This record gives sequence, C-alpha cells and structure tokens, in this order.
Amino acid sequence: MSVSPSTVAGASRLARWLPFLAWPRVTPTSLRADLVAGITVSLVAIPQSLAYAQLSGVPPLYGLYAAFIPSIVGALFGSSAILSTGPVAMTSLLTAASVGALVTPATGAFYAYVTMLALLSGIFQLGFGLARVGVLLSLVSQPVLMGFVNAAALIIALSQLPALMGISIRQSQHLLLDTWSALARPDLLHEMSLAFGLAAIVLLVAFRRFTPRLPGVLITVALATWVSHAAGFADRGGRVVGEIPSGLPSLVLPMLDWADIRALVPAAFVVALISFMEAMSSCKVIAIRRRTRWDENQELIGQGLAKIAAALCQSMPVSGSFSRSALNLSTGAATGLASVVSAAAVVATLLFFTRYLYDLPKPVLAAMIMLAVLNLIDVRALRQAWRAGRDDGVSAMATFAATLAFAPEIQNGILTGIVLSLASFLYRRMRPRVALVSLHEDGTMRDAKRFDLPPLHSRIGALRFDASLHFANAAYFEQAVLRLERDCPDIAFILVAAHSINDIDATGVETLRNLAQRLRETGVTMALSGVKRQVLDVLERTGAIEVLGRENLFSNDHAAIADLRARLGVEGDQGAREPAQVAGS
Repeated sequence: MSVSPSTVAGASRLARWLPFLAWPRVTPTSLRADLVAGITVSLVAIPQSLAYAQLSGVPPLYGLYAAFIPSIVGALFGSSAILSTGPVAMTSLLTAASVGALVTPATGAFYAYVTMLALLSGIFQLGFGLARVGVLLSLVSQPVLMGFVNAAALIIALSQLPALMGISIRQSQHLLLDTWSALARPDLLHEMSLAFGLAAIVLLVAFRRFTPRLPGVLITVALATWVSHAAGFADRGGRVVGEIPSGLPSLVLPMLDWADIRALVPAAFVVALISFMEAMSSCKVIAIRRRTRWDENQELIGQGLAKIAAALCQSMPVSGSFSRSALNLSTGAATGLASVVSAAAVVATLLFFTRYLYDLPKPVLAAMIMLAVLNLIDVRALRQAWRAGRDDGVSAMATFAATLAFAPEIQNGILTGIVLSLASFLYRRMRPRVALVSLHEDGTMRDAKRFDLPPLHSRIGALRFDASLHFANAAYFEQAVLRLERDCPDIAFILVAAHSINDIDATGVETLRNLAQRLRETGVTMALSGVKRQVLDVLERTGAIEVLGRENLFSNDHAAIADLRARLGVEGDQGAREPAQVAGS
C-alpha cells in the first residue's frame, strides 16, 4: 500500500510540533535499555533533586516535583529525547540569587517568586523557539560563558561550606562576604554536621573513582540517612531534610501582581539564557555520540514547556542536566521513554518513600552540591581564552570577576560579560585588520611588514582589507587608504587587494565612489584586485563601477600588478590583463 506525499508531509509537520512521534519504534531491546537507563538515572536524580532544592532555597518537595512532570515534558517536546531535564546546579543558584535579591528567603513570597520565575523563563524560551531565533542565543561567547560558569561554580561551592559545617548563615548584601563571616566563627561549628559532610565527600569520591557503575549518590544518601536516624542527628542540633509531604503536585497557576512580574523579567531572561546554554551543551554531546541531529529551536520549545510545567506544579526552574544526560547516554537509553521511567521512580518516591527521607542530613546534600559543581570549574578554558586573543581573555576574566563581585546577583555578571563581548565584537568589526602588502617570492601578496618585503614600486602602494566593507568600518577603510596616500607623496596607484571583502553595503559603495573621485583629483588612481562576484554585482547595480573605472578592476593580483606597472612603463612580467568580470565567486 503506497503512502501519498501529502500524508508524509502531514506526518512530518505533526512530528515537528510533537517530536515524540518521531521516536524509534519500541522494541523489546529498546524497552529494556530505556528501563535500565531510566531507573539508573532516577537513583541519581532523586537525591540530586533534594540537593538542588536546597541550593535554590526552596523546600525539598519542590526538587522532587521538578524531577517529575517537567522531566516528561522536556523529553516529549524537546529535539533530543536522551536529554534529561530537571533540577540543575547552575539554574538553581541563579534562582536563589535572583529571587533572594527581591524578597526575603524562606518565606511564602520567596517560594511564589520562584515558581513565577520558572513560568517567565519558560515563556521566554518558548517564545524564542516559536520565533525560530535560537541562533541568537549564540551571542553568549564561549569565553564569557566559561568565565561565568567558573565563577558561579566557585560561588556555589563556597556557599555550601556553612551548611557542610552546620553553621547558619546570615543574609546581607553579598553572598561571599556572608560565607566568610560564617566561617570566621569556628565557635559556631557543629562537629557532627562536619563529620557527616566530610564522610559524604569521601564516600562520593570513592564511589566515583573505584566503583563508578554503582549508584554511589543513592548509597551515600541511604547510608547517611540511616546513620543520622540511629545516632539522633536531628536531636543533637543537626539540620535534616525533615518532613516531606507525600502525594503528587496539584496544578496551580502562579499568581503575582504586575509590579512583581516586572521585577522578575530581567532575571527570567538570564535564567532562560543560561539554562538553555547548559541544555545546548548536552544536546551537542548527545548528537555527536549518537550521530543524530538536534534542533535548537525545538529544544527551546521543549525546555520552555518544561519550565512552564514546573511552574504549574509549584516547582522551580529546570534545565537539561549534563551529568544525568551523560548517564542516560552511557547506560544506553534508546528513546525519551527513559525519562518517563525516571519520572515514574520519582512518583513512587513521592507516594511511598518521602517519610524515609526525614533524617537525611543537610550537610550530605551540601557535599553532593559541592562535588557536582567543582566538576564545572575549568581553569584551562580561561587560559585558552587568553591564548586565543586578548579580547577573549579580557571578556572571560571580566565576566569571572563581575560574577564574583555581584554575588548573589550573579545574573549581573553574565550581563556584564555579554555587553563586554558584544562591544569587543563591534569594535573589532569597526577596526578590522588592514595590511600593507607586497609581492612575496612565492607569488602571493603578503603582509610587507611581517615578511620584510620591498614595495611593488615607488609609485604603487597596495593594501589588503580583511573584512567585508560596510557602514561600521567604511570610515576606517577610508582612513587607511588616505594614510597610504599621505605617506607616499609620489604615489600614482593605490591597489586594494579585495579578496577578503565578501560583502559590501550602500555605505561601502559610497565610500569607494568618494575615494575614487577624491584620489583622482590629486592624480592618484585606485584599483581593486580579486573582487568577488557578489561585490562586483553590487558595484554594477549601483553604478559605482563606472566611477571606479572598469579598467581599474582586476580578477587577481598578478593581473593588477602587471597592468599598473605597464601604465608606468615598467619593463618585466606584465602578463595578460584579466577583466574583473570573470572574477571568481
């Protein structure tokens, strides 16, 4: 039975809006793989959800809710079915920092702001995805992102030290200062809390190094909870998770007034941006490993819907988890069904096992957070940024410093980096590289200063402009040409090697036209070599080619040099003149 093209097209359009319809057909093998992966990931996701809820400053129940419905929604509507969606460290810190700057932590207003932040950041991502502008999120350069991630990871790790030591931290205007003031009071140390925290670190590191296949996080949490209950940790002044209500979340629309919503909008934009950068890094790894494609706009839709679902079920902002996605990948997850299985395990916990989490020590959760985020610190990436270029290095270090300085309002750090990197990008485009060139012994035009080359001729000057010619750099190009004219009083020809000019706008055309006329009035002719077809077409359409003179446009450097030397009556390799009309594209 044949299938009509219209049916195929309809199915394709439907799969675009409902990506889960394009999942591979379920087979006994794939089902077994998804069950194993889902259960394995849930063993990590459940304790992590409790830890990241603590990091966000919300009750543990919020973390479990975030690992339930949002995880399923992210898998169903994202482009990468293997991506594990739920609570993550960076988004949790951004949540705590953004909301803590507006309202008092550990209050009803704080929790309401957190759910509204999830809703607003989800709406931002959903809107970006529907508008198909996912590529614009690449405006965050890698140096800026790494500067922010390194600083944020350091802030997270340091902020967990008081909880690890059983010290209550007072809230003021700077997170790091608060942490230091708490650590400077050793008399406040709770020895049993510190013992639990250090023991958890030792166990987690040992499991990771010696038995990575075992669910080390879950075993550590279970063991710590049992010891805490047996030793009466809570009765001895230790801080535990406490009572977690059992049952499933009810769907409720977050309610805040317009003034509160307006105050949250900047933070929501930053959360949407950074959390998607996290998810995007995981999607890229999955796509490379599985040799599959992923769509950034569809992933924005999936992640946006997941955040909206988190808000509706009274939870916190979620994102794609790099560690849990890597676990999905390593355990052989075949489809997004693995996330559904993982969510089912969370449901079982919510319904039947929350009472067993009562005595879980909070220092153990702090240890989990610290070890998770320390893996994000990558000093090598900052060094690489410096080696790549001074501008990249400055952007990375400025973002790093600003994020530390603004803590807990770390969103100002990433915004500082974005503004700085965009300003640097614009400055570089306004002042691209301009090199005085001459003929190298290998027959190519090279930088005369760098290769110590003699000029083409005392009356011929040549330069290369390494950028497209547009409104932002046209004045800089004009200055370079006129500077060459001033520095060589006897000059008769200025040759512009135009191989790198891939595009030209109206301002660039007008600049060429004005330069040609102005130089002609002083007895100097401007010539262009290697003009690309798309540039030549613009010069043709605007009539600028007549002002420049067709005889002054050449398809390559050798033709230009031979012709200009011939005009000066110079003997030698004059070659046959190649008209610009046959210039390559």
